[in-house]
Formats: sequence, structure tokens, C-alpha cells
Amino acid sequence: METFENVYQYPFSVIDGKPFEQKGRWNEECFGNSNPIILELGCGKGEYTVGLAKRYPDTNFIGVDIKGARIYTGAKQALEEKLGNVAFLRTNIEIIDRFFAENEVQEIWLTFSDPQMKNPRKRLSSTYFLKRYKRFLIDRGTIHLKTDSNLLFTYTSALVQQNNLPVLLQTNDLYNRNAELPADKLDLYTREILNIRTYYENQWIERGLNIKYIKFALPHDISLHEPDVEIEIDDYRSFKRPKRSGLSTSK
Repeated sequence: METFENVYQYPFSVIDGKPFEQKGRWNEECFGNSNPIILELGCGKGEYTVGLAKRYPDTNFIGVDIKGARIYTGAKQALEEKLGNVAFLRTNIEIIDRFFAENEVQEIWLTFSDPQMKNPRKRLSSTYFLKRYKRFLIDRGTIHLKTDSNLLFTYTSALVQQNNLPVLLQTNDLYNRNAELPADKLDLYTREILNIRTYYENQWIERGLNIKYIKFALPHDISLHEPDVEIEIDDYRSFKRPKRSGLSTSK
């Protein structure tokens, strides 16, 4: 991937102690325009990043993951299809705020993130990460969480409620009972982006797992606090393999 012009590789071992020179200049130096920037964190093979970019050529999309073998698939596809509004950043998400300047990003997507059942701090919707997102996300910027994990969805919903974050859309069964979604909020844009399905998402749907979704805004002036709630551990791992730990509940 070092030859891919749409991939930036800066794991912690590379950038430790060094500033990222492109911070605040993604539009100018990477995309050559002033269009909005949307991130997909933990992008895997980049199916959402590429899918969104193909639908919305006037928006710039950046997929972020630490696994180079995963990013390779999406990056190669974007180059082959000449998608100039797609880039990938290979780095540790724990240091994501080192790469983007204040108000440089409009939206964040968290698609099927690891629920981190043993360590709430590592969940990509935790206050640990939300505080970092606030450093570069516009005021009241949008965060989307799409997941098969009841634990991650319940945790995120509790965190949003605990901190009075504005909920824009929420459902625990995205595809099977769309009627429960408010018609005035399920506009064409929302329908299009929610119906982008990854390979593994289709596998979970075929196995009867509900896909859950919450969309909320992140105001800058809110002090964030973790929810104090016990949540039952997911009773499956991907493809209904055994659960990750012997715990029965998690914070």
C-alpha cells in the first residue's frame, strides 16, 4: 500500500512525538476541494467508505483502521474506480485527534465496531473517544453507530441519554421493522446510507441478528460522563461463535 496515493500510514510507532503535517489541510492537500469530510472509524475493508463516496461525489470520505490488510481492499477499489473523494488512514484510533484540526470533520461513522465487552474505555463510542472527536468534529457534528451488538448499542444509548446528547434517529431493528422509524427523519439520504451493507453485515442478517442504529449530535459545550449501567454480554461472537469472555455483564 505504500504505492497507493490514497493511503496514509501513520501508526503510533511512526508518528509518536511528531506532528502530522497534513492536519488541517486534508481538503487542500489530499482532495483538492473544500467539500465536507466524513470519517469511518474502524473501517475494515472500507465497504462503507467506498459505498458512501460513490453515492456522494461532492463529499470527501476517509476510512481509518490499523489493519493494513483490511484497508487494502477498499483502497484498491477506490483507485480502480477512480474515486477522488476517498482516502484511507492507517493508524491507531486512540490518537485520531492528532490527524485532524478543529472543525475539520462534519460526521463520524462507527460501523460494526468491536464492542470491547471487557473494557468500556476502548469502545469507539465511549467518553474517552468522544472527547477526542470533539477536538476536530464541528459543533453538533453527527455520529452514526451501526452495529449488530446489543451490548454496544445499549451502552451507547445509555451514554447518549446520560449526557443529554441530541438523538436524531434510533432503532434496534433497522431492516425488519422500518415502520418504527419516524417518517419525517427517514429521508432519502438516510435510507440510502443505511442500506449500504457490508459482507459481514449480510451474514449477520441471514443469521437472524437485528441490526441496530443510532444517530446523535455531539455539542462542544457538553461535559461527558460515562453511564453507570450493567449490560448483559452479547451471547455470541461473529457468526454465533462463543462469546469473547466468561463475564455475564459489563458496564
